Amino acid sequence: VQLQASGGGSVQAGGFRRSSCSASGRAFINYTVAWFRQAPGKARGFVSAVKYGLGTKYYGDVAKGRFTISRDNDKKIVYLQMNSLETEDTAVYFCAPASLLHDNYYRTDQYYNFWGQGTLVTVSS
Repeated sequence: VQLQASGGGSVQAGGFRRSSCSASGRAFINYTVAWFRQAPGKARGFVSAVKYGLGTKYYGDVAKGRFTISRDNDKKIVYLQMNSLETEDTAVYFCAPASLLHDNYYRTDQYYNFWGQGTLVTVSS
């Protein structure tokens, strides 16, 4: 499975944005899909993930209470709804898949592959 992120753009602080992650390939339902982000000059960090199968959701501290992840296995899309955006949320957002990933590893980017180019979200004050 390969993924392509889209839906970035500019938004004012306090606003919202929904990014999408579209999949190509087979057996999408067998993949955990995660969102990571990388701000200028900073390391890539975990944002959120949705597990394969039942779709258990995980959130990093940066996302809790503000972001919601969801997946549509029929359409092969994962969404990241971002609300109450802050200037600190400015980053390139990447989505990536991992086949049948164990729960212990969902936050770790080394277990994901096929990162793609990401989508830039810019939050202005």
